[in-house]
Amino acid sequence: MSLPRIYVETSVVSYLTARSSRDLLVAARQEATREWWDLRDTMFQPLISNLVLQEAAAGDPVAATLRIEICRPIQRLLIDAACEKLAQALIAERAIPETEQEDALHLALATLSRADFIATWNFAHLVGPVAKFRLQTAIQNMGFPPPILATPEELLEILP
Repeated sequence: MSLPRIYVETSVVSYLTARSSRDLLVAARQEATREWWDLRDTMFQPLISNLVLQEAAAGDPVAATLRIEICRPIQRLLIDAACEKLAQALIAERAIPETEQEDALHLALATLSRADFIATWNFAHLVGPVAKFRLQTAIQNMGFPPPILATPEELLEILP
């Protein structure tokens, strides 16, 4: 039996590799991310995209190198014209704000690649309850099965 496929969005890689935060909420999310990361291969087939690599490469060069190294062994999905078309449809339907092209691409790629899950800490546009409902409804209305949007903390709940 094959493992469920999970698209790992850039925020997860960032939380995983960042220096421990003094903010208690952020620190708890970092710890949950590290716990999930250590166990992910036992329950999921992780996937990323060149967009994740591009976003991970931005910012501080030392931190970017660490993020890229974490991503290196993960299977990459390619963004194609169909993915770009679905991303634009999600924006046109106002499921994702027009200013968040990358978030639309992450979701479109995971959807078209038949990922079962998306791991993300992006509450504003992807995994917050209202955003999650809006996105899953829009994807279903477009005729696709939506991936389950979840934080690493939520994903820890399903691990043995």
